Amino acid sequence: MEIKLKRAAVRNQAFTLIEVMLAVVIVGVEFVSLYVAISQGFAVVQSARENLRATQIMQEQVEIIRVLDWDKVTTTPSPWNFASSFYPAGGTNQGQGLTYSGTIAVTDAPVPAAYSADMRLVVVSLAWTNGANSRVSRNRELRTLVSRYGLHNYYLQP
Repeated sequence: MEIKLKRAAVRNQAFTLIEVMLAVVIVGVEFVSLYVAISQGFAVVQSARENLRATQIMQEQVEIIRVLDWDKVTTTPSPWNFASSFYPAGGTNQGQGLTYSGTIAVTDAPVPAAYSADMRLVVVSLAWTNGANSRVSRNRELRTLVSRYGLHNYYLQP
């Protein structure tokens, strides 16, 4: 008994050069897109960090004003200037941090005449240049009212 083995025709199967090149282009576009998405994400986080720090600095200045004696608020010449630094890595980065520069202007409050002698409008303005490579100038402003009979009477009475 003779067994005949039929061999199936074995075809050499492989990808052509055009198919390989197309696959490389598709993978390359995906990697570039992923890189751009990640770098944009880091830029958004950096911008949010800078804005949050600016808000904290302005709030700190307003809290200082709110506990000042009324005479200091009304008699000190306005505007007051201040500066604050921010080092996001938690240490001194040899000049890589941000410097926020600000002014505090104390003016008459836009209130009825009955309250105008006892209230002032405080405007805290802050400006900085972002720490990324783009060097974009940014500004923020915070406005609040301070009254003669505010927090300082509760906390700083002798």
